[in-house]
Amino acid sequence: MLGKSEALSVLQRQLQRIDDVKARPRFSPEFQQWKRDTEVAIEKTFGTNTRHSADFDRVRYGLSIFSNATPPSAFEEAFRDGLEEARTVLESLIDEVSEYWDEPSSHDHGGVGAAAVSALQRVETVCRRFHLVARQMRARHSNRQTLEVEDEYDVQDLVHALLRLDFDDIRDEEWTPSYAGGASRVDFLLKNEFVVVEVKRARKGLADKELGEQLIIDITRYQAHPDCRTLVCFVYDPEGRIANPAGLERDLSTITDRIEVRVIVAPRGI
Repeated sequence: MLGKSEALSVLQRQLQRIDDVKARPRFSPEFQQWKRDTEVAIEKTFGTNTRHSADFDRVRYGLSIFSNATPPSAFEEAFRDGLEEARTVLESLIDEVSEYWDEPSSHDHGGVGAAAVSALQRVETVCRRFHLVARQMRARHSNRQTLEVEDEYDVQDLVHALLRLDFDDIRDEEWTPSYAGGASRVDFLLKNEFVVVEVKRARKGLADKELGEQLIIDITRYQAHPDCRTLVCFVYDPEGRIANPAGLERDLSTITDRIEVRVIVAPRGI
């Protein structure tokens, strides 16, 4: 099961997706994916066959009684009412985790309880603050040489160094299983944490559409990796080439029955 912070993050993400689902046609593919992702999120948080899953399963998104005279608007209203009921269930689950769960205790690690901060949170911090580090490295004393983060290899090198602050066993360039007739390499595998970190750098000719297509292929491939339970796709965008970073993160971050995917675009605009 997930820790408190990670459980809150997963459940809140599903809660935030409801408004997007409501804006789509009734029973759209986006709704079906949201419903399945939410079921998995609840199971990962509370376990299988619990009252929490039962509460969500009881939500109905259509009419139980209708006739040929029932207007289409009644079906739309029932669908929206179901989503609002699902919202109430998720809010209740979030309140339960927030109020009654405790973070696990552990020995201090640099003054911070190591177990209280999940691997995913630590990797996300590296990604979100990466641009601040890259910018700070340019301001060296006496104009000494430094690492200029100009291409994807530079991003990988600096990410690798930053991950060393928190993780001991980092495997770079691990082979992934074959997919669609070919195989590729993993940027970084955090072996003990079952986390894969994939690094990309936005550039001319590689922005929203192209990056999205590449990430979809990567996500499909990593679902077959035996040591990948969480996939973090970090997209470094120092020039602000991605027009809708929040949309890219929301559309591709998901939870399946095999892995959790977190897409992180940083920095968010210039």
